[in-house]
Amino acid sequence: MEENKNEEAKKTILIVDDEQPIIDILIYNLERDGYEFLQANDGEEAIRLAFEKKPDLILLDVMLPKVDGLTVCKKIKNSFNIPIIMISAKSEEIDKIVGLEIGADDYITKPFSVREVAARVKANLRKGENNNQIIKSEGTQEPEKKENTIIIGDLYINLDKFEVRVRNKPIELTLREFEVLRYLANQPGQVVTREALLEKVWGYEYYGDIRTVDVTIRRIREKIEIDTSSPKILITKRGVGYYLSSKEK
Repeated sequence: MEENKNEEAKKTILIVDDEQPIIDILIYNLERDGYEFLQANDGEEAIRLAFEKKPDLILLDVMLPKVDGLTVCKKIKNSFNIPIIMISAKSEEIDKIVGLEIGADDYITKPFSVREVAARVKANLRKGENNNQIIKSEGTQEPEKKENTIIIGDLYINLDKFEVRVRNKPIELTLREFEVLRYLANQPGQVVTREALLEKVWGYEYYGDIRTVDVTIRRIREKIEIDTSSPKILITKRGVGYYLSSKEK
């Protein structure tokens, strides 16, 4: 038990910000949870450290010298499924949407509550235990649930290996996309509200808005549906929420 606790304590967080006082404040407040830290003051250094050290989570500012945070996020996400929490002074919805569109797992705006950051870090690390695995995927015909797999029509999810396949085709998902799909797959045919998805997938202490869910759902559809304008797997119940169809296609 003690050994497992120590393993958790060794999680490494890469903090990327061009303002050293911000990095210092975050380290000071997060180190009590037992994390180890890497730090970078520009985008180039962030990319280098991410690829060399493969941290367990990245706190990433949007406005950075040399390479901006959005580009950094995209480059890292193209190679690793490391949870990334964007931090920015920009609070406009468009900036948040762009960050989520390119694969960020979460988004916090400055000025932020350190308590909120700590809660987001903990929630994303908990969901990201296998975050460096390449997420792939396969499909079957009969709706069925086995010990560690969920099979619904063309959709196959291996919960242990974080694998997803649709119509026998491996699918690459971010960790957050996988968590959303898994949550819906555990209750096929049942409509889940966006508020419920925020609470259950993003974490009970997530202070986001429902637009975050819509963006993630759209990204999943682009990967699993043949025609996103007429989805057959991940369905919208207008005015209510989303559900996975339990019917064979």
